[in-house]
Amino acid sequence: MRWISKPLLAGVMLVSGAGFAHADMMATTATDLTIYSGPGANYPSLGIATRGSTAALDGCLEGDRWCRIDVNGMRGWVYAQELTVDYNGAPVIVQERRTDLGVPIVSYEATGSVSGPAQPAPGDELIGTVDSTGAIVPPPEVLTYIERTPMEAVPYDGEVVVGATLPGEVVISQVPNYQYSYVRINDRPTLVDPQSRRIVYVYE
Repeated sequence: MRWISKPLLAGVMLVSGAGFAHADMMATTATDLTIYSGPGANYPSLGIATRGSTAALDGCLEGDRWCRIDVNGMRGWVYAQELTVDYNGAPVIVQERRTDLGVPIVSYEATGSVSGPAQPAPGDELIGTVDSTGAIVPPPEVLTYIERTPMEAVPYDGEVVVGATLPGEVVISQVPNYQYSYVRINDRPTLVDPQSRRIVYVYE
């Protein structure tokens, strides 16, 4: 996740020039998941890997949940909890058994510089890149509609981050004259793509 701050962010994060090494560890996608070009939902999406796809697991970032995989011709980053590996004859979630599985540690190097705070400042809004078209920035009229249209908050245990996919039981509401829908998750106004049910914007 990244923040658009009062001093706008500048610079770009790039994959390090070092080539990726293939790994022998094989994993399976536990759900339909988005493959990102970097370890974060703010990076461009490379595509979707459907549930049950077989992936080569290069490794995971040390002290972080992001892992690099090669799946269906795409090499990119996903959450460790979205992958399973066979362990003693049964599938286990990578995030929960990383030490037991001996998952390799991989690194991700960033180049370029970023101006502005690394952490969100008061009044900053959480936004992120949904796909290669760039970040979604809703017009002011959308926030006006949200403020004038009370909606009961929906409890949700998952992460409320751009790029996450909401389950079908979460009811979303159409915003008039706008392509994205609205739902209040854990008391946070959130915009959702009604077709893919992916979160595209989260208001502070």
